[in-house]
Order: sequence, then structure tokens, then C-alpha cells
Amino acid sequence: MLNWLKDKSNEAHARLTAEVSKFRNRTFMEAVVASCALVAAADGTVSSDEKQKMAGYMRNSDELKHFAMTDVIAFFEKVVANFDFDSAIGKAEALKVIGRLRDNEEQGRVMVRVACAIGASDGTFDDDEKAVVREICVELGLKPADFDL
Repeated sequence: MLNWLKDKSNEAHARLTAEVSKFRNRTFMEAVVASCALVAAADGTVSSDEKQKMAGYMRNSDELKHFAMTDVIAFFEKVVANFDFDSAIGKAEALKVIGRLRDNEEQGRVMVRVACAIGASDGTFDDDEKAVVREICVELGLKPADFDL
């Protein structure tokens, strides 16, 4: 039973990695990074610990290794700076970046799956993180139920 579950998890991870690697463009990378920042800020602030956790996740993630890490981290810091200035502005700016994927459902769906994976990266995908990912879905015109949200 556990081997079956592990195999399914590995298959899903491999599919996600393959899907993300198709979208090696800046718009997609920025949307993924903005979703990371939104999930990190789900409790209203992005702490230094969260920044480190997110940077570490991005640095080690198979899903994001196709992008230059310096670009990923620089954009993450830019998005987080908006949250530091004002959480409502940070959220609006992040959703604006994410919204650029609205016309590409395939990229949007992959980005939402990455956001879910980031939300669960600490072992729990809490209600605040799920709520943020639901907002991302709405911004993209996707159904949150498609992602068990």
C-alpha cells in the first residue's frame, strides 16, 4: 500500500516537473514566484524565516531549477518588498503578475499546482495558504475545486 502511494507521489512530481520545464519564460517564472510570495504572506507578513524557507525551496526545487536562481530570488524579493510596504498592495501586485497567465490555462494550472506544493512544503497546507491559492485560482479563472481547494 505504501509503495503504491509513494509511486503515485513520485509520478505526480515527475509530471509536474516535466510540465513546468515546458514553460521556460519569464512571465511564467514571475507568476510562480509571485504565488510563492503570496503563500508565504498568507498569515499577513513574510518573516525572514519564511523568506529563507522560500529561497531554499526555490533553490532546491526541481520545478524551478530551469530558471536562473539569481532572477528567481531577485523577483521574489521585489514582490516581498511590496508586502513589506503594505500587505494589500503586495497582494494586489502579486495577483496582477499572476493574472498574466489568465489567457494560458495550461500554464495557470501548472502554476497553481506549484503554489499548492509550496504551501505543503513545510508538511502542512493550512487554511490560510489554501485560501490564498483559491484567490489565485479565481484570478486565473480556474475552479479551485479542480485542485481540491
